[in-house]
Amino acid sequence: MTGAPQGDEAERLVATLEGPLARLEEARTFAKPRHQAQVLSVAGRLLAVPGGIDRLHELAPRMDRAGLFAGSDWDAPANLLPGLVSGTLENGAPATVTAEAVSLLRLMTVANGEAEHPGIHAAAARRFLTRVLALNLRRFFGAPDEAARAAGERQIVVDGLFRYLAEHVGFQDVLGELVDEIWRILRQRPIQVAEVKDMIAQIAITLAERGGDIGEKRLGADRLVTALFGPTTACMDDPGLEIYRERLSAMDDSDLRHEAQGLARAMHDTGLVSDYHAAFLLWVIDSEHDGMAPEALGLGATGSDCWRRHRALVIEIIRRAVRPETAQALYGLSLLLDRGILHHAPVAPALRRLLALVPNAAVAERLSISGLNATPPADLLLAGCIQVLGQPLGVGQGANPTCQSARAIAMWAQNDPDYLLHLAAQAARFDTVTMHFEGRAIRSADLPAGLAAGAPLDADPVSVALVPHLDRIYAEMGRLCSDRNNDPHIWINPEFHGWWVGRACAVAVDVPTGALAGIEDFIARFHSAYHPAFNGGEPVTHPQPAGIAATDAAARFVGWHAITILRVAPDQDDEMRVYFYNPNNDSGQDWGDGVVVSTHGSGERHGEASLPFELFASRLYLFHEELMRPQEATRPPQAVLERTATMARRTWAAGRQEIAGTAITRLASAEQD
Repeated sequence: MTGAPQGDEAERLVATLEGPLARLEEARTFAKPRHQAQVLSVAGRLLAVPGGIDRLHELAPRMDRAGLFAGSDWDAPANLLPGLVSGTLENGAPATVTAEAVSLLRLMTVANGEAEHPGIHAAAARRFLTRVLALNLRRFFGAPDEAARAAGERQIVVDGLFRYLAEHVGFQDVLGELVDEIWRILRQRPIQVAEVKDMIAQIAITLAERGGDIGEKRLGADRLVTALFGPTTACMDDPGLEIYRERLSAMDDSDLRHEAQGLARAMHDTGLVSDYHAAFLLWVIDSEHDGMAPEALGLGATGSDCWRRHRALVIEIIRRAVRPETAQALYGLSLLLDRGILHHAPVAPALRRLLALVPNAAVAERLSISGLNATPPADLLLAGCIQVLGQPLGVGQGANPTCQSARAIAMWAQNDPDYLLHLAAQAARFDTVTMHFEGRAIRSADLPAGLAAGAPLDADPVSVALVPHLDRIYAEMGRLCSDRNNDPHIWINPEFHGWWVGRACAVAVDVPTGALAGIEDFIARFHSAYHPAFNGGEPVTHPQPAGIAATDAAARFVGWHAITILRVAPDQDDEMRVYFYNPNNDSGQDWGDGVVVSTHGSGERHGEASLPFELFASRLYLFHEELMRPQEATRPPQAVLERTATMARRTWAAGRQEIAGTAITRLASAEQD
């Protein structure tokens, strides 16, 4: 409105919004969609006027509580994907754009502690916004370009929203925060790094445009950018793959060896693989310089021995699985060789079977969609298998409620790689998987869908092929023991995962009632089974499935979650810690009440999370153990039990009825019930 004071139009629209918002608040669940459209219509106009984003910021928590997102993906903020935000804001219908904007402002209030949300805690909201900002750096760094100006009013509104988020999330140095966040993620060595690579590409653009303004954080940013776009002298200027290959042809042996070592250093330093690295490896194996491949892979003694013994197989795998579009498979291959699993008799023939496999049409379609049609489905699955076998702890469940399946894939990759390859081949060939439960065959194609509505397209290729089947089978195993009046994981976990799972299982919860069941005895049993000071020094020989009571940063109970206990050992400060695998894509979490999960700096290997023993025990509700021990285990002091039990009672167990007596313990056989 020409001549009107700034903010008057915003205040008028806020007053207009009050009626539809009040009606949305009062509406019953089934009627909310009718009122959502009215609220979004006014909110969209408010978003575009001076001062409007400020008003929406204030109203966002109320709009969320009123049910603005009921029935939509935004209603589960923990499952939202940062990579989709920009496309929604640029290409969505007006109501969709407004909903996305209000959702971001709602998450900003959670991240800043202005509001709480039952579906996401402050740290997770901040990480989400950080990643959104990372993928849209150009929106708030530098002046708008011609394309932005030509895009018109929507572009102006969207850019203004991103600048507002950058200013109010509280970053002193947005780029510095983003660089730290990327390094934090990379230390966990995830398999899925497409989003990280997109963020680094945005950082590269920002450095090129205004690198002088970055300050001391530039060093960390440069390391990330060069790892992807210029890891060696020969490609430091990011010349493109064709020119790079021409440069390789002009190099002598000394220069090529230097190139191979530089590429390997960059890969193992970051866990990222440059397209140039894939191009180099393919070039050397097709030339008289193929003896440099082990150096390009950065292999140790075990890996080099595997290369020598299985050279023809490994070269065939490289030709099929490694190309610029699947460059990350090169890192998985390096780690696979260094694990020495090619020396296990069944693994090499299982990989040869995979090389000859033609996927079922339905599976091929799912793989193509998940891989954005970048490479043939069979090659994509091969690349995925190489990555999972090389990086078992890099498997993530994506935005899917399938922690059990992701955990199983990671556990098989660690313990039983040929069995994992058997299942992957079965799923790819026939689009079904057969497993057994207490002697009964279960075929996934005969079962209804489990927790996952469809294939997890935001996961690695092995998960895309396998998870729909594993999810159905796990659910069916649960159905088959549903009448046993106890936690079904007691029987499912050993049958589903493998013989190495302890057949005795301790549970801290009475499943029929949800009551706490002998929590101190449960904690004592856990110490006696896993703590070296109380179990006679017995190490964890095989990873063991376990269940935690997940809590948010406010220590409120969120739900039951599947993890794997990997090992128990003292850290560098001689504090006993539990090192575990969490399949939820990012293990660094604040579980509230002072329990903050560590992913580096406390003796963790790549992909591990850890907590001090007592803190971990305070969030544990189910674990497996072997009852046959070489010597009698000892019970920890009562003070330890009381301290740990108190932490459980004031967090995930708060408000639960407590049953006196011992923890419920069962053997994993049907006869026990």
